[in-house]
Amino acid sequence: MATIYKICPAGQWDEAVRAGRFLGAAIDLADGFIHFSTADQVAETAARHFSGQSDLVLVAVDESRLGPALRYEVSRGGALFPHLYAPLELSAVVRVVPLPLDASGKHQFPPLDP
Repeated sequence: MATIYKICPAGQWDEAVRAGRFLGAAIDLADGFIHFSTADQVAETAARHFSGQSDLVLVAVDESRLGPALRYEVSRGGALFPHLYAPLELSAVVRVVPLPLDASGKHQFPPLDP
């Protein structure tokens, strides 16, 4: 199983759980797809787009459950990032964990599955 990751505010994830699926954050809705990161990319994603933000969760997703709506596409920096062109169904989620900040304001990640 290959795992990809989504970082989002805990309250937004709670709304997704109540709705039964995750439609995406504002940037996802604007771009027309849900942005994900691989295990190798997610720490940089957190630092670049969520710096200093607390009350976040890290959503781990089994990419094999996403089907053809998942595409790896080149980002502005040239790296391939996973993008989902559909709502994220909760059945694809393998775990959700808090993403706390340490004393220096850096996000503390649990062990990640590749």
